[in-house]
Amino acid sequence: MKTMFRLLGVAAAASLLSGAVTAQAACKNRGELDTNYCDENGDLVADLPKDQKKWKNPSTLVWAYTPVEDPAVYEKIFAPFTAHLAKCTDKKVVFFQVQSNAAEIEAMRSGRLHVAGFSTGPTAFAVNVAGAVPFAVKGYEKDFQGYNLIVVTKASGNIRTMADLKGKKVAHTSPSSNSGNMAPRALFPKEGVTPEKDYTVVYSGKHDQSILGVLKGDYDAAPVASDVYERMVRRGQVKDSDFRIVYRSKKFPTSSFAHAHDLDPKLADKVLSCFYDYRFNDEMKKAFDGADRFFPINYKTTWAPVRDVAAAGGESFGKAAYQKEAEREAAAKKK
Repeated sequence: MKTMFRLLGVAAAASLLSGAVTAQAACKNRGELDTNYCDENGDLVADLPKDQKKWKNPSTLVWAYTPVEDPAVYEKIFAPFTAHLAKCTDKKVVFFQVQSNAAEIEAMRSGRLHVAGFSTGPTAFAVNVAGAVPFAVKGYEKDFQGYNLIVVTKASGNIRTMADLKGKKVAHTSPSSNSGNMAPRALFPKEGVTPEKDYTVVYSGKHDQSILGVLKGDYDAAPVASDVYERMVRRGQVKDSDFRIVYRSKKFPTSSFAHAHDLDPKLADKVLSCFYDYRFNDEMKKAFDGADRFFPINYKTTWAPVRDVAAAGGESFGKAAYQKEAEREAAAKKK
């Protein structure tokens, strides 16, 4: 009898393996996407499942915005848009407060999150690991909104050049952040400073926490997104005169807005229309540096500079890299 069960077990395992191999063979191109997804049209994002039974059309749409700052702040800022999205799609819409990039990506990967705004770096992980399909960034009539990687330090301190970072304690935000970690690791060596080697890296968790930490003296300097810094200055959270900017990079796209790859195509099209047709109110324009709309983008081309930065730094946006970054992010939060 035991032998029979063992044989049945082997047969079941062989069947599962055969199914997995068949699924693998059915996908002609995957690129860096996880094995759950396929990219046969070569646009670098997950294709809609061929099996219509896997298409999702939930009665309640759950959406979130990147936890670059306090999620509660953005839930309030986006409240008018959340109401618009509900009316436009004729569905109940819930704003989900996420506390980390990894948590947001996992929520979409597991099917709990249908639409989301992802930070620049995490966008690529969301695409490859969670099947996210980016379709917009904040922008204006003729162009999308971008930001620069800047390095801030106290104006009263003695750090005036990038070389002065050597031997200092520098706050990076989180492992998956473009401006807060990946871009510095790729770009700073060209400036004569290598993170970890020339200065101590401490993860703060978020851009605003890096900025406030520099102000309080917890860190000597911090690479952050210029748009976050500028918003904090406008809100009166910090004074521009208290800081010195010793580095500024070229323009990167800001956070993307993406939907899950398996949304029913009719619903996905409706969501895109709801985003593209919406115009920001005064509070949103003030919060987002004058941007007044969701500007259509193409992930393959718009995110090329971000992928290039990662490649230059020897990084990737595949599943293995994501798991490593998620572990580092979790460890950083415990400190």
